Amino acid sequence: MIHPTPMTSEATTRKTLIDAALRLAGWQLDDPTQVVEEYVIDLVEAGVAPPIVAERGFGKHYGKHYGKQYADYALLSRGRVVAVVEAKKTAKAAELGQEQALTYARNIQRLQGGRIPFVLYTNGHDIYLWEVDETPPIKVHGFPSPLDLEWMDQRRQTRNPLSVELIDTAIAGRDYQIGAIRAVLEGIEAKRRNFLLVMATGTGKTRTAMGLIDVLLRARWAKRVLFLVDRVALRDQAIDAFREHLPDSPHWPRIEGTRVEQTWDPNRRLYCTTYPTMLNLIQAGAAPPGASGAGPASWISPYFFDLIIADESHRSIYNVYRSVLDWFTGIKLGLTATPRDHIDHDTFALFDCDTHDPTYAYTFEQAISHDPPYLSDFEVLRVRSKFQLEGIKGGVLPPAVQKQLIAEGKDPSEIDFEGTDLEYRVTNAGTNALIVREFMEESIKDPTGTLPGKSIFFAISKGHARRLAALFDKLYPEHAGKLARVLVSEDRFVYGKGGLLDQFKHQDMPRVAISVDMLDTGVDVPEVVNLVFAKPVYSYTKFWQMIGRGTRVLDPGKLKPWCPAKDRFLIIDCWGNFEFFQMHPKGREPGEQVALPVRLFRARLDQLEAALAAGRQDAVAHAVAGLRADLAALPRNNAVVAEAAATLQRVGADTFWQHLGPADLGLLRSVVAPVLRVRSGVESKAMRFETEVVDLGTALVTDNGEAVEVLRESVLEQVRELPLSVNVVAAEQALIEAVQGADWWEAPSPADLADLARRLAPLMRYRQQRRDPMMSLDLADLRVVKEKLDFGTEHAGLTTAAYRERVEAYVRALVEDNEVMRRIAEGAEPGEDELQALAALLAGQDPAITEDLLRKVYDVRSARLVRLLRHVLGLERLPSWPESVTAAFDEFIAAHTTLTELQIRFLQTLRTFLLQNRRLERKDLLDAPFTQLHPRGIRGVFRGGELEEVLALAEGLVA
Repeated sequence: MIHPTPMTSEATTRKTLIDAALRLAGWQLDDPTQVVEEYVIDLVEAGVAPPIVAERGFGKHYGKHYGKQYADYALLSRGRVVAVVEAKKTAKAAELGQEQALTYARNIQRLQGGRIPFVLYTNGHDIYLWEVDETPPIKVHGFPSPLDLEWMDQRRQTRNPLSVELIDTAIAGRDYQIGAIRAVLEGIEAKRRNFLLVMATGTGKTRTAMGLIDVLLRARWAKRVLFLVDRVALRDQAIDAFREHLPDSPHWPRIEGTRVEQTWDPNRRLYCTTYPTMLNLIQAGAAPPGASGAGPASWISPYFFDLIIADESHRSIYNVYRSVLDWFTGIKLGLTATPRDHIDHDTFALFDCDTHDPTYAYTFEQAISHDPPYLSDFEVLRVRSKFQLEGIKGGVLPPAVQKQLIAEGKDPSEIDFEGTDLEYRVTNAGTNALIVREFMEESIKDPTGTLPGKSIFFAISKGHARRLAALFDKLYPEHAGKLARVLVSEDRFVYGKGGLLDQFKHQDMPRVAISVDMLDTGVDVPEVVNLVFAKPVYSYTKFWQMIGRGTRVLDPGKLKPWCPAKDRFLIIDCWGNFEFFQMHPKGREPGEQVALPVRLFRARLDQLEAALAAGRQDAVAHAVAGLRADLAALPRNNAVVAEAAATLQRVGADTFWQHLGPADLGLLRSVVAPVLRVRSGVESKAMRFETEVVDLGTALVTDNGEAVEVLRESVLEQVRELPLSVNVVAAEQALIEAVQGADWWEAPSPADLADLARRLAPLMRYRQQRRDPMMSLDLADLRVVKEKLDFGTEHAGLTTAAYRERVEAYVRALVEDNEVMRRIAEGAEPGEDELQALAALLAGQDPAITEDLLRKVYDVRSARLVRLLRHVLGLERLPSWPESVTAAFDEFIAAHTTLTELQIRFLQTLRTFLLQNRRLERKDLLDAPFTQLHPRGIRGVFRGGELEEVLALAEGLVA
């Protein structure tokens, strides 16, 4: 906790702050073999002449003090002074002790020989470390422990020049990987401490990092390395890389199956964990094991790691977890795949790089243009449905569909959704089924040509992901639920050996991983050949990270049966993402989010200002109490808190709150409030409730009736959602019922509101939110956009959507001007001569409209021109060919009730084969995948008349 009163003297500062910080680092101040206070330096013995002593101000002490210096603290190891500490009182800048400490260190070096001791100087809040003659001074967040100092002293004596160290090309052997490692090594020798590598996804950022780690370990520049990731799946992947490339260096945590080591072990070499986990470990520690007043064994010194690697360095690092990087003093390396023009300025600044000028960069364009290519290029198939583009409007649905909705208890007039509402306010099984069918038809297949290669679906939500998986099972039951699986971070069976992610990476099934955020970045599966964007993406950075899931090329030595080759991958874009980024090249990044503790603190400040203005001392007292409680909850071991230590000391004093003026409120709002973002142990529902109660109090103080009403209703809604069936909630039943009565709201005092927040906010985690359920529909949807089609040389490349738009506009206009078209629209059948004349007219348009092209565009196999034109006009709906195939097989199976389970599975496989290949030869039925059901294919499953019926069904569909 920050001391609330200013340190008026150096002695007070030392006793209260510096001694405590040294003990925290594990120094025994009463052990003279570790620490000597007022360490005596005999200048005459050191060979410093008395005149120089006088010039430096050290000759004014006569008697026994003449010709002597007194270092505030000397830190010893093996009988030698390895560091000196110069102390200043908190009212002075720590930097005032720099030259003084240097002088002490130089003279101690003259006395004991060897290398100059490390120099530290502090005013109790700010601490600086200077490795003299090696690197410039750096601001640090604590003192090194005895073991830290011993290693730091040993390291500078035994480390090898990096320029002569060889890079292990078995780990990182590509030219650009070697170049990236060399750029960092040269920077380290040039006294730089922060680096940023920008490398396209799939070019081996992790391998490059492993190559660098290997060099620094061998050269004795590093003993312990921290590899930070933003998700558990990436932690497991990095640990696999440790095992493969650095097997002789023990790592933490160990992972065996689904079991992950939990206890912190300070005796490993390589550490890999997520940003939140490391932040919690840092903030949980109070003192190292064995120290006076020792805290948890998980205490981690700021000097513990020599190299800190931040994987996927992006906005969230400096927005939320920058304090993790700031805590440690080691060399820092950021890794990112984000193109340099789209990296945030703050990310460059975090790693001391000029904007758009990282330490090293290797782009996607460079990788695919290499011969042979280092990355796989891609093709894009754009698929959009009618409902995605036009929305779902009950009033314009066909009468038969409206009747169907009414029979299901739905009012068509209440169905009014935009396309962007899909999977947010409404879900339609027909739209999801269309996406699944298009994927199964167009995806890059495995060598059998029947199943998709490894594929990732990016879903909108967890519910959407599960609905897509259910449709895979419903439409393709022959795969027994193994074809597509949902991978979400909350499912503990996703992780570890044999988990779903491991199965997707290393086994034949599942072929399709349906992901919600989990597989968007970092996860490495080179066999992925299909990506399906079943969601809109607005962040350019995230969009390219998602595309990067398919860019990895296959290692010829690690080919798998389901993916023996990969020269490209396919992106099926179902939400117009490529068009969006053509219009908005930088995407639409979300605005900076304000952390909940900061919002609460600022809400209390608003209440305080309003109460001061209104002269409401009761409200002032409660606002001040809340603000001070928030400050007391700040974590001790946090770089952000340490940076603001002087300010926090000032606002921690009682006197600060006794006479608050505009400048004091401004300090709290602009300087102190942002520090609250690192407050730990935050429960979001509880803090949102407390913030609204505080806002309500402000509205009452300012007599803002409209705001009071809105906030009252919001608070009541949350209170009503508390389940009394939970014991801890039931304990507050009297208050919960009182708050829902009119009497409680007659004139609630600041004390009433504070009591409400104190008692009910912790219960908000149990709320059972009463949300309006998402409407579920099952309406057949139509594909209206697909991959580019060629309509003659002049219109080569005209998209399906553009062609259909032109056709539909022309045909609708023709109804007004052409008698034959008018009669078709009215349901009449034209004569043959009339129809030929109309066909000639349509074929002569720009672009041409023919029966064959309409069948192709609307995916209808056999309909004639009149029915196609009615379909274009929306007067008759023609089932698509996939729908016709599915219906035909369903009817066949329903009509043959004596079919065996094997025969039904054969028919389901045959249906899938037809949908994917759109053709059939009889010899196909004697080959895979049919021979996987029976060695003799169809002849082993059907005989005689049954065999002929199946052949007639299949051949009739592809005719």
